Amino acid sequence: MSPRLRPADRLEVAAAVAADPRTPEQKKMLTKHFMAVLADKAPGNSVEVRVPGYAAVQAIEGVRHTRGTPPAVVEMEVDTWLELATGSLSWGYAYTSGRIRASGERADLTPHLPLMQD
Repeated sequence: MSPRLRPADRLEVAAAVAADPRTPEQKKMLTKHFMAVLADKAPGNSVEVRVPGYAAVQAIEGVRHTRGTPPAVVEMEVDTWLELATGSLSWGYAYTSGRIRASGERADLTPHLPLMQD
């Protein structure tokens, strides 16, 4: 795992999740935290999950992108990622409403969400 994507302290995460509105620093910390949790929960390099301007991670076990194999890429805005990670937004709704841009058959993250720990 990239050293930039280490999980954050539980108390810091809890405070940032509860904050309304969240500061840009809190959003960045939470994005990187939940990316690290995803990489730990679903190790692999079959799907690249991107939150432009914040972080990206390769996760999910399976076929790695090679020449001739379409990449599985999931891209979304930071608020969408945080809502998915905390469980306040479902994958299905986010996908059908256009809040997620996903390509490749392995791009569905439903089995790995939410990422919020007790």
